[in-house]
Amino acid sequence: MNATQATRPVAATKPVRWAGDAVVAMREGARLRLDYSAQSLWRVDRLIEEIRREGAPYAAVEAVLRGFGAYAGEVIARQTGAEWWETGGDHWLRTPDGRLWDPIDEARRCYAGDGSLRLLCREATR
Repeated sequence: MNATQATRPVAATKPVRWAGDAVVAMREGARLRLDYSAQSLWRVDRLIEEIRREGAPYAAVEAVLRGFGAYAGEVIARQTGAEWWETGGDHWLRTPDGRLWDPIDEARRCYAGDGSLRLLCREATR
């Protein structure tokens, strides 16, 4: 565990792990490098769109979408200093300006054809 992980709230534990799992899965399975940059969210949005077009049932991609949402949340957290919070099993971010963000739900919305992790990040980092 590094110093950054040691000082992060406990609520960050699962989303940080989910994001890391998504990075590893994309690197090993799709040969796609995700580097926690805002630009990488273009690729994630495109991947979600491809999965949606293939018609995969939601239940089959739920964990992947959670990982992509957590990854987007980590991009936002690293750029803004946002902190993960957890309530009733749901994970969301609070940016230093007090705004609340739900990148995991945004990934689900992307899969439904009505969301964008890239645009969420752009809005959250303004």
